[in-house]
Amino acid sequence: MILLAGLLGYALLIGPFTSYMAHKPMVEKLGYVPSVKVLKPLSADQKEVVAASLVFKVMMYYGDVVGRMMAGDQTAAPADLKGMSRLLHNTVQLDPYNMDAYYFAQSFLTWDAKQYQVANEMLEYGMKYRTWDWNLPFFAGFNSAFFMHDYQKAAQFFQKTGELSGAQLHIQLAGRYLQQSGQTELAIRYLTGMVRSAKNSAVQKTYQIRLEAFQQVQRIEVAAQRYLKEKGTHPATVEQLVQGGYLSPAPVDPYGGHFYFDESGKVATTSKFAFATKTK
Repeated sequence: MILLAGLLGYALLIGPFTSYMAHKPMVEKLGYVPSVKVLKPLSADQKEVVAASLVFKVMMYYGDVVGRMMAGDQTAAPADLKGMSRLLHNTVQLDPYNMDAYYFAQSFLTWDAKQYQVANEMLEYGMKYRTWDWNLPFFAGFNSAFFMHDYQKAAQFFQKTGELSGAQLHIQLAGRYLQQSGQTELAIRYLTGMVRSAKNSAVQKTYQIRLEAFQQVQRIEVAAQRYLKEKGTHPATVEQLVQGGYLSPAPVDPYGGHFYFDESGKVATTSKFAFATKTK
């Protein structure tokens, strides 16, 4: 009778609990991981394995979030960016050579979390160990130029990138302060490389969509320059370029937003280059 009562109680509880686990917010699903001070002694000589498992945990979580956003799920909660950052910082403390942690952190700390300095500090930490990896100074150089507008620092990072990679493009970027080459052009070059090199499908999709958005921005910029040259004045709206035959077909923001010229005359979008998510 006691066993039967126990089984009955279990059956009554497991249904609601399973339903809750399946539908609880995405932020909760990332879960809790002890601090690195606790993980280091617990990991013993398996630090690389534990570090790899943390990266895998974050990637699986992020892939689920991205999948919901791309499917248009308006009920999906925003990604727990702080939690993701904390887990990846734990990862590189356990294993400073873990490539995926740096690459994956770069994908969301900049565009999504807007923690540019945090991203660069993590990349510079990785450079001390992955001394052969030209990607880390390349990421830091891009962040410095595109997001932080620190062109002197960017040139230093790109100089290091050129020394490690030997690529002419990196050497050229180091000597050009980047502002003269155009921010949009720089973003497209960077995103094209990230799409090609991304190993995680969710990260690759986010870079691909962002690349498509910036390609649309570049189309608008080229059309606006043509309009200025012929009319002697800047276009007031993107629609003016379309109606005047300067921009065909009309640009489409893959994030679902609307392109416009901001107060400084730069191309912007109402989506802010991000999918709409549920707000609390």
